[in-house]
Amino acid sequence: MRKLKSFWKSLGPGLVVGAADDDPAGIAIYALAGAKFGLSVLWTVLGTLPFMIIIQRMAGRIGLVSGKGLAGNMKKYYPQWMLIFITLLISVATIINIGADISAMSAAIKLLVPLPAIVIAVLLSLIVIVLIIILPYRIIAKYLKWIAIVLFSYVLAVFFISPDWRNIAFHIFIPNASFNKEYLMMIVAIFGTTISPYLFFWQASEAVEEEQLHHHDQIHGMIPNTKPSVRHSPGRMRNEIGTMYTDVRVGMIFSNIITFFVMILAASTLFSHGFSEVSTIEEMAVILQPLAGHYTNFLFLIGIVASGILAIPVLAGSAAYAIAETIGWRVGLDYTFGKARQFYVVLILATLLGIAIPALGLQPVNILYYTGIIFGLVSPFIIALVIHMANNPKIMGKYTNRLLSNTIAYILFLIMTSSIIAMFWL
Repeated sequence: MRKLKSFWKSLGPGLVVGAADDDPAGIAIYALAGAKFGLSVLWTVLGTLPFMIIIQRMAGRIGLVSGKGLAGNMKKYYPQWMLIFITLLISVATIINIGADISAMSAAIKLLVPLPAIVIAVLLSLIVIVLIIILPYRIIAKYLKWIAIVLFSYVLAVFFISPDWRNIAFHIFIPNASFNKEYLMMIVAIFGTTISPYLFFWQASEAVEEEQLHHHDQIHGMIPNTKPSVRHSPGRMRNEIGTMYTDVRVGMIFSNIITFFVMILAASTLFSHGFSEVSTIEEMAVILQPLAGHYTNFLFLIGIVASGILAIPVLAGSAAYAIAETIGWRVGLDYTFGKARQFYVVLILATLLGIAIPALGLQPVNILYYTGIIFGLVSPFIIALVIHMANNPKIMGKYTNRLLSNTIAYILFLIMTSSIIAMFWL
């Protein structure tokens, strides 16, 4: 039990990133993939995992070694046009994602509470904003970790429907891909939402926050029998990188376990009964209830809400880190509102701008799907940047990438780029 508690305590940004990866946009895309193509998309669960682990590890290592987020390093070592271009890309895509997530959460809650969707959207946004402003980082990190556990509702939901596990095992290891426009668009959306660029910014910045928090605790004696150590001492840095790697590995595996069960749930119900075209969260819930039972429907909706509560601070925080570091403002969730006012204002604005999507009355599932495609289009630029940073000795010193990490990362870049080209070609 003591080892389990210690292990849980060691988990941080990696687990949160993994859980935030299964935001309402991700859940909707995985459910749509299962509804449209059945188990033939299940191979992506294993196919994306090594790429997720490698790229998130790179982002975390950049933050740990340099003491800056991705935007902070761009500002110091890269051309200004690149900094502005990447920051705009990540901010616009993230705000669209926030809006899509709020829209999906509102639709889910509306099925449980009879209130107008826009009222729910505003209330959700205000609750998230108030909690982020009031609570210090260590509390935010703790509650985000516990919310991640709620996503196991999708695992429970699958066991209510008794799927064909032999067929599932076959499809996860034997790809059954189709090279047509719809299938390729779905693969781009899956890769885009699974390997989302905003998660790289969050991972790097939270690695910095975690390191600063750990150092603060050492100085003030909150970690007993330790002395404050030099930031770049080889032993300490190796330990921190090793802990971060474990955290990332657990987070990414957790993320794809949830993806796996969401796809199975949709494939075993919606696809199997011919419901391949689903455009709203309400439709998904209404169809699921007679096919899979009331509890499955309820678990699906609870998962949507919990994942949104977890993902919106990560999304808004990623945009705030990118913009604040670009301009040169003080950044960090561990600062009070008064000490990092501009950072929090950007975070609040990113969340509030997201309300525009549900206010326009756009269909959540369609917006969520196209959000994944947008991230898929943006990803190659950010992936190339992270690879370059992780190999830049000015930033990383002796902690630059090894051959295996570079090989896997470049393969990811080629897959994303070629998929996008093929999608547009078709």
